[in-house]
Amino acid sequence: MELNLGKEKLIEMYKKMLQIRSFEEKVFELYAQNHVPGTIHLYAGQEAVAVGICCTLRKDDYITSTHRGHGHCIAKGAQLKRIMAEILGKKTGYCKGKGGSMHIADFDVGMLGATAVVGAGIPIAMGAGLSIKLKGTDNVVACFFGDGASNQGTFHESINMAAVWKLPVIFACENNVYAMGTRQSTVMLVENVADRAIAYGIPGVTVDGNDVLAVYEAARKAVDRARKGEGPTLIECKTYRHKGHSRIDPAKYRPKEEVEEWLRKDPVGRFRTKLLQTKALMEAEIQQIEKEVLTEIEGAVKFAMESPSPAPEEALEDVYA
Repeated sequence: MELNLGKEKLIEMYKKMLQIRSFEEKVFELYAQNHVPGTIHLYAGQEAVAVGICCTLRKDDYITSTHRGHGHCIAKGAQLKRIMAEILGKKTGYCKGKGGSMHIADFDVGMLGATAVVGAGIPIAMGAGLSIKLKGTDNVVACFFGDGASNQGTFHESINMAAVWKLPVIFACENNVYAMGTRQSTVMLVENVADRAIAYGIPGVTVDGNDVLAVYEAARKAVDRARKGEGPTLIECKTYRHKGHSRIDPAKYRPKEEVEEWLRKDPVGRFRTKLLQTKALMEAEIQQIEKEVLTEIEGAVKFAMESPSPAPEEALEDVYA
């Protein structure tokens, strides 16, 4: 795909992808040093999906996320330091250190929240889409979920309702081949998750989820359609997580040759090469972006490490029943 988006947009996309990759690498390191309570589900390898889709959205648009949500937060514009603080269980985090890695939300940038429950963000996105239609605005919702969630009842029920009511929702399936350790092909007879769109009378498209420009183009068309009141689209992005399902998963169920093949299609490296080959950016410009991102990540870590932990007496604050 040609790079005709303008230099500013290309820089934004590369920087966001690099922020996600660098952030996840640092979180992986901090977890090994016992600074992260609980577990983590890293987004490394899937950066092109979050960035490709979120770069088509406005700040007042919405997204819903998953247990693997750091990348979505960063792509939508959440603050690196507050995401890091939340993961480290600090009071300055988005949920005051009480939500952790899987429950980050930032309503100021339209991030309606990540959730540890597989498929739980899908009906939330549908509800947000309904609220948009009732208010009569032209906002849209991007709903991220994995291939495993596409077998949940929430997936079918929510897409059906969104289709019937023509809600402005982009259903974005991040098909990374495995639902935890279960290969997609062992639990689905259809080759593509997007093939299911025909059952609901909506467009379904499958794209290379490691090509940020391909994802962006598919998302742009879906967003334009949604803003016009023409209803939802199901986009399936074929991608691959670099690490196991969670930090404690060695992912031995994945063949070595398969992992090596996908690593050669790394989305960050591919986009960097594309930018250089087309002379959209020069090497010096890319190196400057990379330097800036590393400085931002280190600043986020410093902020989080120096932040206080929530006090024991605050445990029942912000609890709703």
